[in-house]
Amino acid sequence: MKKEVVLPDLGEDAGDEATVCMVLYDVGDGISEGDAVVEMATDKATFDVPCPVSGQLSEIRVAEDDVVKVGGVLVVVDTED
Repeated sequence: MKKEVVLPDLGEDAGDEATVCMVLYDVGDGISEGDAVVEMATDKATFDVPCPVSGQLSEIRVAEDDVVKVGGVLVVVDTED
């Protein structure tokens, strides 16, 4: 099953978008639930987006310096389910 990892709600102080600093895995890499998968930044903070599932990274839908809205897909993970 494919699971899309999206930019979570940033809270009302942080706005509704963030910039991609770095994708921390490559396509084909194994990833565990809770691992940081993408580093993001707003004008107020830099933060990691954790992977909500374990599996294998199958798609990267963002690139460094992309601006992503809350709910935008960052990467896709294939799970064993």
